[in-house]
Amino acid sequence: MNRFFLTLRLCFAQHPFGAVQALLLISLLTACAPTQTPLPDTPVDSDTPPVSTPPPVDDPIINEEPFLPRPGDKALHRGTVYLDSVDLLTLESYPLQFSLALAGNLPTPCNHLRVAVSPPDAENKIVVNVYSVTDPNAVCIQMLKPFEVNIPLGSYPSGHYTLWVNGEQVAEFDA
Repeated sequence: MNRFFLTLRLCFAQHPFGAVQALLLISLLTACAPTQTPLPDTPVDSDTPPVSTPPPVDDPIINEEPFLPRPGDKALHRGTVYLDSVDLLTLESYPLQFSLALAGNLPTPCNHLRVAVSPPDAENKIVVNVYSVTDPNAVCIQMLKPFEVNIPLGSYPSGHYTLWVNGEQVAEFDA
């Protein structure tokens, strides 16, 4: 900025008429500049059309638990899920709440994760089936799609429980 004023001062000293033109040009440019810049959090009009989002699903079960099996899943192909880690989380609450942390990969980006949790049986065995579903007619790129989810299991009456995921015992816990 100092260089600008030095150049302007030299223009005044050497060419008084050129300096007047420079000042006039600066005044015009300043007058054409916007007077107020929008704040970063305020919306700005644009010529691009808004992105359409799918309408919200009215089914409260689907909105709350997107990984629960759905009635339309019967028309889809059931596939595998590649689980890398399965962890039982105990939440600090009363009564104790439990959650299942799953990390792994779906076979393709077109597959959707499903998790079916059964209530404890007579032996306090909780069975969780983790699988994927996909449209059999869909054309999809053949690459793994990673996922990490926490599945709330809720609370259980006092007792000793075993947790089985896809046929393997993964944890024992006391409620």
